[in-house]
Amino acid sequence: MTLAELFEKDTLRFLLFGGKGGVGKTSNAAAASLWAAEHGRETLVLSTDPAHSLGDSFAQNLSGGEAVQIKGVKNLYGLEIDPRKAYAEYQQMAQQPDMEEMGGMDMMGLGDLSDITAPGADEALAFSKVLEYIQECEYDLVVFDTAPTGHTLRLLGLPEMLDSFFGKLIKFRLRMGNIFGRIKAAFGRGDSEQDNSLEQMEKLKETISAARIELSDPERTRFVIVMIPEAMAVAETERLLQALYEFQIPSSHIITNMVFPEVLDCKFCKARKDMQEKYLAQIRDIYDDFTITEVPLFTHEVRGLPTLRRLGKLLATGTLPPLGE
Repeated sequence: MTLAELFEKDTLRFLLFGGKGGVGKTSNAAAASLWAAEHGRETLVLSTDPAHSLGDSFAQNLSGGEAVQIKGVKNLYGLEIDPRKAYAEYQQMAQQPDMEEMGGMDMMGLGDLSDITAPGADEALAFSKVLEYIQECEYDLVVFDTAPTGHTLRLLGLPEMLDSFFGKLIKFRLRMGNIFGRIKAAFGRGDSEQDNSLEQMEKLKETISAARIELSDPERTRFVIVMIPEAMAVAETERLLQALYEFQIPSSHIITNMVFPEVLDCKFCKARKDMQEKYLAQIRDIYDDFTITEVPLFTHEVRGLPTLRRLGKLLATGTLPPLGE
């Protein structure tokens, strides 16, 4: 099944691109989202990679915190999620003296624990933004340009981790509820204020569980692996696939990027080509049950709509149009 055939599935809602750093995930995610948008699907492409380059691909600033329309494309919107910025804003808000009146950390019955930095908190905030688009998807298709493999694996593991964490937190909240109530009563607050912390935590837990179901449904989600024909990329791809299997994230497509062309009068190019051919043969053999798309090394930068359109057509149809088309 080509990517074009995958796009034609009305049920497909989420397409994730991931792999080792520097293999061209962003370019391929941008190109695929552009192809989908220009073939009738209202598409959002968003980056969860802290080192964003999605905006550079479209030559447009996408870091404002809200999805914006890609210039010159009717059905395409883009967004770069900045987890570090979001976490800094969260910490600043949590430290405000009127945080209690705003229903902040006290809403969860955690009092002055707002200054604690949980491991992976910035990634959790990135995932919380992803949850928004999974739970309330306003687009026909959401394309994720994920971070390099290590970060992506932590991101994929967050639903399970947070599910477990919030389950324990809810039990803790139930045990401690009476104590917090007595403390509030001692300061004259009594039961006049409605404590909806348990309700909020249960709601978040349900959202996380729903996201896990969405991301493991092959009719609605696919993970596209981007790699290059080199030893380290092949090894990291295997690790990524094992994790995808563990998290039950469906994956059926591999993009082998930056394949050297045949250049007869260049010894360096021939050496690179020979080296890549060894790994290309290995990739074709190991992943013969995947749809593999081989993308040549472009002679120019993959940036801007014309170049992204060429790459998008190659990904979707298997045919690279000539320059100028």
